Amino acid sequence: MSEPEHHSTEKNGSAVVAENDATAKAKQLHEFQEEEGYVIDVDTEAASTEAGRPKVAKDGHTRLIPQPSDDPNDPLNWSWGKKHLILFTISWASFLPDYGSATGAVTLIPQAIEWNTDPDTVNHSQAGNVFMLGAGGVVVVLLSAYFGRLPIVFWFLIGSSATAAWCAAATSLDSFTGARVLNGFTSTVAQAGGLMFIQDIFFFHERARKINIWSSFIIMSPYVGPLLTAFMTITKPWQVPFWVYFAMNILALGLVIAFLQETYYDRTIPASEQPAKGSRVGRLIGTAQFKSRHLRNTFGQACWRTVSVLIKPTILLSCLFYCMTFAWAVGINTTLALFLTPLYDFGPKQIGFFYFTPVVAVTLGEVIGHWLHDANAKQYIRSHKGHFEPEVRLRVVYLSIPLVIIGLVLFGQAMQDAWHFMATAVVWGLYVFGMMITTVALNSYCLDSYPEASGEVSAWLNFSRTVGGFIISYFQVTWATAQGTKLSFGIQGAICAASIVLIIILQIWGKRMRVWAGPLNFHTT
Repeated sequence: MSEPEHHSTEKNGSAVVAENDATAKAKQLHEFQEEEGYVIDVDTEAASTEAGRPKVAKDGHTRLIPQPSDDPNDPLNWSWGKKHLILFTISWASFLPDYGSATGAVTLIPQAIEWNTDPDTVNHSQAGNVFMLGAGGVVVVLLSAYFGRLPIVFWFLIGSSATAAWCAAATSLDSFTGARVLNGFTSTVAQAGGLMFIQDIFFFHERARKINIWSSFIIMSPYVGPLLTAFMTITKPWQVPFWVYFAMNILALGLVIAFLQETYYDRTIPASEQPAKGSRVGRLIGTAQFKSRHLRNTFGQACWRTVSVLIKPTILLSCLFYCMTFAWAVGINTTLALFLTPLYDFGPKQIGFFYFTPVVAVTLGEVIGHWLHDANAKQYIRSHKGHFEPEVRLRVVYLSIPLVIIGLVLFGQAMQDAWHFMATAVVWGLYVFGMMITTVALNSYCLDSYPEASGEVSAWLNFSRTVGGFIISYFQVTWATAQGTKLSFGIQGAICAASIVLIIILQIWGKRMRVWAGPLNFHTT
């Protein structure tokens, strides 16, 4: 988005004019106001008869938000096939970070034997990788605001592919740890910035379903990784799963080269004045976007975007809630083999089969969520005369969090009391299913609240879940050994129960907090 025009000649009034222009542009782009929320149904909007009927969806009454331009280069006007190829490409690239991270959770024992150390020491490489999955995401979004979306994905995936190969070829623990840390930093690119692409190419009424698809790839990936790795390590050395991971990165890079587009589009610029697209190679490597550098953020503005989003009260509380509930998923996954092996005398094959449960749980969460999130929104819109508030998205959390709590508490009891492994798997699945539903609701809420900050919202939510997992993975086993899994996982369930208070605060006072904090007034979306 270009810099706001200053219509006033008085210096002391220019800042006010700039702020008003930025606010007006944000409303023009997203049709969202903190005081009024979204107007979804044009049949209930009196203004539609005065200013001309806005563009609507195929049902004839759902307002298209944002309103697409008449420019064929506008991503909102792209074909269904093109949009969904982009969605699949981003989703596949988002699948890789946690897949690669969790692959290392299964190879701990053979690596410890090869490097003459203990599995918990090798697990430090895992913790470093997990932390960088979150920290790298913040950097990804900052650079995307400055350089453009497509080139950052392209260059980071090159880095991810190279470091994946390094992981497979490492001959010492120090080398392997360095490769894992760098791989975490580079591989997180689509996972952290995925909401930017969804925001750019899909309308408001479509986004929850698309977030559901994208999130299912992310939530499923840390379970598919160990599942496949466990079967591979039965007959193959530990390096083979990492070479497979390298091949998956190359596939993602190929999909990006073939299908991913630069989706940033400034709707305040007329079609005739839009910057030249440039060549395909130029868009991939970033030279085409750099030529229109003056139309986007300065580097200082790009840095401030990431900070200004986090200090919004609703985003900060959302991130805190996500950290308090999702951290245990990472902690369980990075240490599960260390629990199951002595408890059930499981080998790699049995551990692999055990991971089918969360894969099924995520699949069920995706299928049910595809219907649930839309039904929740449509019910509110019908009963509120075509209006919608972002806080409505959080209502489904009251359905999902009880499953999260029950799953954690029973998982701890199952391991301490040596329940049958099938019962242990089922209660683990309850937790994973609940977190799948919760993840989509939270992402949708934050995106609806600050649609102009899709990348920053995505990055901070990603950071909050991974940094919690990074901390937990350091003491999950020690904690359970010292106090027993029944108590340690019971405390984790209690923390998830306490986190519901944050959802209640957001539902009751969220809108007031958004109004008080005001819009972001970014120069670009």
